[in-house]
Amino acid sequence: MTIAEPLQVIAQDGSTAGFQVDLSNDALLHCYRTMLLVRAFDDVCLKLQRSGRIGFSIPNKGVEACQVGAASALEKTDWIFPSYRDFGMALYHGVKPVEMMHNMFGNDRDSARGRQMPVHFSFVQPIHFVSISSPIGTHIPQAVGAAYAMKLRGEKQVCLASFGDGGTSSLGFHSGLNFAAVWKAPVVFLCQNNGYAISCPSEEQTASESYAVKAKAYGMPGVIVDGNDLLAMRKVVKEACDRARAGGGPTLVEAKTFRMGGHSTSDDPTRYVPKELVESWAKKDPVARFERFLASRKLWTPEKGALLAEDCTREITAAVGEAEATPAPVLESIFSDVYATLPPHLRRQGQAAFDLAARVGDAAAGGGKFPL
Repeated sequence: MTIAEPLQVIAQDGSTAGFQVDLSNDALLHCYRTMLLVRAFDDVCLKLQRSGRIGFSIPNKGVEACQVGAASALEKTDWIFPSYRDFGMALYHGVKPVEMMHNMFGNDRDSARGRQMPVHFSFVQPIHFVSISSPIGTHIPQAVGAAYAMKLRGEKQVCLASFGDGGTSSLGFHSGLNFAAVWKAPVVFLCQNNGYAISCPSEEQTASESYAVKAKAYGMPGVIVDGNDLLAMRKVVKEACDRARAGGGPTLVEAKTFRMGGHSTSDDPTRYVPKELVESWAKKDPVARFERFLASRKLWTPEKGALLAEDCTREITAAVGEAEATPAPVLESIFSDVYATLPPHLRRQGQAAFDLAARVGDAAAGGGKFPL
């Protein structure tokens, strides 16, 4: 049954009305520090992009609780099929900021060896974090296929497929949810309804009363949750994961949240988002709300928060220094990282590329143009 009103655990004043928190104090502080890491990563990457040191980034401000709360409900053996606004999911599970920063610079220690855009992370440890993909919704049926394979092998893992409200208009959303329900695949669909799919507001995205209600047509539960409430996110996603592990099939979770920045560093949100709307959601800041919750448990003070924020900024700044100093991928990685045995025609092409690079210096020679 679809819940009409978003589930909320933490009130705006930080109180929880007797809710039994199932995380230790250390775990709660880990959640908080992860959200601060996301903010610091965001802030630094925006400055890097604006100064021309990286080419692209995706703002996460305002959606941190959605990411971290969902991630806290997963086991290390589970798989995450993320959207490009899920930095917190990787950081929560122990991916180091420097590993993410290598991708932002596309250097030789980037897990994709410079083959992806910035923000397109992929990791196999400490959790399976499948490569982020730019085309909207393509990862949804991929998550279903992986989850179904887990079921066929008798495993108890779960796949979390995370996407924005715009992703619900993709073909992948419809085919993915349909097959997941038919197969009772152990997958949790997380729709982060952050208000806009780039510049398209939700009211122009769907005529349905909610995104969660769409679950009924596919034959699975749909739940609406306050996406700025970390504990509510954890509760809903954990219940969906438990159901999936027990063989109950998929769940569609709609998390109502709001991105307080642009879709990416390539657009200007002031052109399409009313100022009053941003101001109203700023009062619901998920980080500030979680701080009030921690304060109610004697775990936070403004001084502790400031020190921790400074520590996170130092960690991100150090990551930038290391990633920026790491060389770019060598030319031969174009071939060596793809084939175990290089086909003869590519070997000939590769040799021609190496000969050309030897004559002109490297692939960036020739006034900054690729020397073709």
